[in-house]
Amino acid sequence: MTDFGLNSHEIPIFDPEPESIIMKRILPFAAFALLAFSAGAQDFAIAQLEKSTRHHEWAEVKHGERTVHCFVAYPERPRNTPVVIVIHENRGLTDWVRSMADQLAGEGYLAIAPDFLSGFSPDRGKTTDFENSDEARNAIYELDPAQVAADLNRVYDYAAGLPSSNGKVAVIGFCWGGSQSFRMATYNAEIGAALVFYGTAPTDAALLQGISAPVYGFYGENDQRVNATIPTTAEAMAAAGKTYESEIYAGAGHAYMRYADEPGANKANRKAKKKSMKRIKKIMAAWM
Repeated sequence: MTDFGLNSHEIPIFDPEPESIIMKRILPFAAFALLAFSAGAQDFAIAQLEKSTRHHEWAEVKHGERTVHCFVAYPERPRNTPVVIVIHENRGLTDWVRSMADQLAGEGYLAIAPDFLSGFSPDRGKTTDFENSDEARNAIYELDPAQVAADLNRVYDYAAGLPSSNGKVAVIGFCWGGSQSFRMATYNAEIGAALVFYGTAPTDAALLQGISAPVYGFYGENDQRVNATIPTTAEAMAAAGKTYESEIYAGAGHAYMRYADEPGANKANRKAKKKSMKRIKKIMAAWM
């Protein structure tokens, strides 16, 4: 088992039985129609997924007594490719998050998006079991940070070991997921890069000492709630001797990547997403 050097006062080390770490099960593509919220489904994202020619599947990643449901999107490439772990927003694994994973696969990366609401309760075993996205959001903030870390480490193991993976793994997260992406960099020394979309850094500066990968921040100009933390983060990362590069996109707001995909999206959000996708490719090309 890989030792990720977890900080004992922040996240405990997890050591499940080796034979129970991972398994995968493919579910039919037709099941997508059953996974949309009964209220508030993101039709624009579902339409994008239905038009995609890329291969999609569902996987079950197991560790201990937990099973994490993951959406996987494969690129159409003649050789093995790097992996991107896609960490969802605070509304769970929504249709848009799945479509974002597919878009990343379209850029040539094997994308895997875990559902951190997997096994939340006996009657709510995944995001789509919640009545609406508000209930899913409330549940997200009840999650144990140590459980989220353990889930991500096992997803890392699974993704790095896929036959069509080249073994290189980056993590990208949005909103709540952006913060989790930053956090993952503090306890998993094997990820190649952490891409943080409008998320914040850990408040305990000591945790930054565990970072090995470069961290890249993506922020919308009209998101001062998050942007107000950037100077402190930059100072703490510099003091720790770590790489942190941030960009703020003019006129864009919080969650601009999702809003840019919605019908009638404003010009600033669309422009910010276009620039962000170019930046993602540049970052990935540097180490893939």
